[in-house]
Amino acid sequence: MRVLLVGSGGREHALAWKIGQSPLLEELFIAPGNAGTASVGTNLSIQDSDINGLSEYATSKNIDLTIVGPEGPLAAGLVDKFSAVGLKAFGPNRRAAQLEWSKTFAKTFMKDNDIPTSDSLTVNTRDEAVRAADAFGLPVVLKADGLAAGKGVYICESVKEVRTAIDDIVVKRIFGKSGDSLVIEEYLTGSELSVFAFSDGKTISPLVAACDYKRIGNYDQGPNTGGMGAYSPAPFWNPSLEDQIGKEVVEKTLLGMQRIHNEYSGVLFVGLMVTESGPKVLEFNCRLGDPETQTIMPLLEADILEMSMACIDGDLESVEVKWSEESCVTVVLASEGYPATYDTGFPITGLENVSDKSTVFHAGTILSTNGTFNTSGGRVLSVSSKGRNLNEAKMNTYGNINKIGFKNSYFRDDIALGI
Repeated sequence: MRVLLVGSGGREHALAWKIGQSPLLEELFIAPGNAGTASVGTNLSIQDSDINGLSEYATSKNIDLTIVGPEGPLAAGLVDKFSAVGLKAFGPNRRAAQLEWSKTFAKTFMKDNDIPTSDSLTVNTRDEAVRAADAFGLPVVLKADGLAAGKGVYICESVKEVRTAIDDIVVKRIFGKSGDSLVIEEYLTGSELSVFAFSDGKTISPLVAACDYKRIGNYDQGPNTGGMGAYSPAPFWNPSLEDQIGKEVVEKTLLGMQRIHNEYSGVLFVGLMVTESGPKVLEFNCRLGDPETQTIMPLLEADILEMSMACIDGDLESVEVKWSEESCVTVVLASEGYPATYDTGFPITGLENVSDKSTVFHAGTILSTNGTFNTSGGRVLSVSSKGRNLNEAKMNTYGNINKIGFKNSYFRDDIALGI
């Protein structure tokens, strides 16, 4: 198979790494990719937002399968465009991807389909937001309605934080059109969980779960990021919880999409809070997460190309999707200053010293003219390691991430701590 992978981050390097293990693969192209993906395929100078350019390339090169990494191309209708010209693309169409690109749609959908979630209210103006947030009380959660690269969520514990979040989203419009509406939600307490299911619209794969760390600082201090680390499995993940989430969330979501004549195909990523009264959905995403992908791909004991094609063809029941019983821990190595301002262009050292107990996935890297890797983004690398248990996986990851360095590097040292 000739495969096109869309995206450029650590998630895409992990996907490329896994795709490269498939005996079905003939040739892999990544658009636009990064310095790490160049080692497992051919990077293209096509941006993931260039839907027409991607379609034209896939047509001209007889691409058999396109796998979409980030949410942007799905929200822009890449799957619709490819389907219209007879190309196979893994992921939901634009209408189904509303579950991610419109939090208001997702909230209404969950209420209509009796899917457990937090109470919420959608508003459009600053005054409405202030009144609604005051009515919810503290703490309270504020979210930009549209896509915001994982940074549009504010967990506010003071009136000052509420006003700052409202001004950022509604007044300063730091998320652009994604802030046209603002979703105000009840704050839930419990254990947060990322759950992933592959589906062809009818059949659901066995679920896999991971716990990720969104805040920049140790012990969940500081602003939200795209993700600073993850581990799998969660210590509280068990067959009973998997069955409950499968029936009360995933199955209801697929049936609900069928009812509005929009069958969901691809990966469904459910962000949940496991509360005292049971799991409740925080958000839906319509693709794999980052850095959760770097954590669950090493645990996948199935052919990702076979799975992806089966989802597109409506034949997932014919594929055995298995997840390893081992554990995996991922830690992200970032540029100091992220998620705000940071400097780039620094040489990365020590990659050659990483042992085979860990896999390094690139995100914000470029290859310099002298053959060295340099930093080019906020989240630069992630180090993932398997182990017989979380403690062994964690020791392998931290033992190797400490061998890597660049100027102003930073990582959290509490990922999977005390688990």
